[in-house]
Amino acid sequence: MTTLLQYGFYLALLALVIVLGLGLANLTRSDDKQASRSNRLMRLRVLMQAIAIGFLVLLGVALGAIGG
Repeated sequence: MTTLLQYGFYLALLALVIVLGLGLANLTRSDDKQASRSNRLMRLRVLMQAIAIGFLVLLGVALGAIGG
């Protein structure tokens, strides 16, 4: 169980880093859809952060570090 949560957490972190990189790359663009794409990537980044935090909390509960 904890191994699955660890893999989920690491995958969520990887997805977060990818979305963050896409957002940073989007800042260098100057087309007319840049603002809307930036807003969408920001919302996706916040979602990825929430998922990563969720996995971290579940991992803490599974290991007994939270809710003892």
